[in-house]
Amino acid sequence: MMAGAGPALRLLGSHAGTADPSSVAEPTWQRGMAPAIHGLEVVGEHPEATGIELKGCLKPVLTAVTVRACAVGIHLVERNRDVVIEHCHVYDNRGPGIFLDRVNLHQINIGGSHISYNRGGGVVIFGSEIRNIQIAGCDIEYNYDRTDLDRPAADIWIETRGQSVREGAIVGCTIQAGASRDGANIRLIGESAEVAHKVGLLSITGNLISSQSCQIHCRYARGVTISGNTFFSGHERNLWLEDSSNLVVSGNTFDHNPDYAKETLDGVCAERVRGLTFSGNHLAGTLHPAGAIELRDCREVSLGDNQILDPGSRGVVVRNSRNVRVASTTVVDSRGSMEVALDFERVSGCQVCNCRLDRGTAGAIRLIEAEVADGGNLNGAAR
Repeated sequence: MMAGAGPALRLLGSHAGTADPSSVAEPTWQRGMAPAIHGLEVVGEHPEATGIELKGCLKPVLTAVTVRACAVGIHLVERNRDVVIEHCHVYDNRGPGIFLDRVNLHQINIGGSHISYNRGGGVVIFGSEIRNIQIAGCDIEYNYDRTDLDRPAADIWIETRGQSVREGAIVGCTIQAGASRDGANIRLIGESAEVAHKVGLLSITGNLISSQSCQIHCRYARGVTISGNTFFSGHERNLWLEDSSNLVVSGNTFDHNPDYAKETLDGVCAERVRGLTFSGNHLAGTLHPAGAIELRDCREVSLGDNQILDPGSRGVVVRNSRNVRVASTTVVDSRGSMEVALDFERVSGCQVCNCRLDRGTAGAIRLIEAEVADGGNLNGAAR
């Protein structure tokens, strides 16, 4: 029980170097290597109690640890290297569960852990210089404030705030929550539209991601791969991509299972994105009126080999964009609610080829002030 303010346990090391052995001072070799915490439970009994704090540590290992009812669960500050957090429960804390707080940190592995019901976010990274982060095989869920749905929230929440976060992976996790205002399961926020490369070189692969206002929100990001995930119950959107570049979204399922009675809008929105490959994805039952896939002010976009089944209004909507290619894509409507399969307005240098498109109430392809090359498509009858 932590009845006072501050951390129940603070690991204070003296390591000021990198992960390179040549940078490790002799006192660290002798007395500061690989501090370990195992089998400890921390319960906060003070409003400002935190669980475990790491500062200046080289190769710390936390295993079979439970932290709950604290202001922060596990808190990493200033400088650390080669951190391992495995098989832990970080549960029901008032702020972030695992908080990388203005820390310089290379190499952190978070694996096999339950990180849930933390009201300030699950894994939260603010203002930190991070390289080589792996989050794997975790259950990360309901990390938002159910008593204050206007409080910002995300299960995995990265904001660079003057620093950079790159070279990492989020793999094999279940990431889900409930809808909160502007909430996201995974949120990546870089520096600015002018400096939009400080968060990226990240892979998000093989996860089940569901039940927030938006599943993945990227703003000012570069070099992110989103592949092989299952998305559902995106109350506003499954993916929202803004002011980003060099993104790959492939081999994902965006589904609306009939056993999940609550209607959600789902789908994908990209705004001011340059360099997007969206291929081999399957979207079914989206209801968003702006389209299952919406592109606004984008350029150099390839949409290939996608299946779009039963979109609520429109399959693909492209506005104020150029060099957008839609190829080998199927848009079919068995519900009879679709207005148009592909909708282009104020675009140039675009192409539609080898697609199978149902005709909606306004046809298969609608062009308004649009320069679009059209060839080899099979446009079906209206349903």
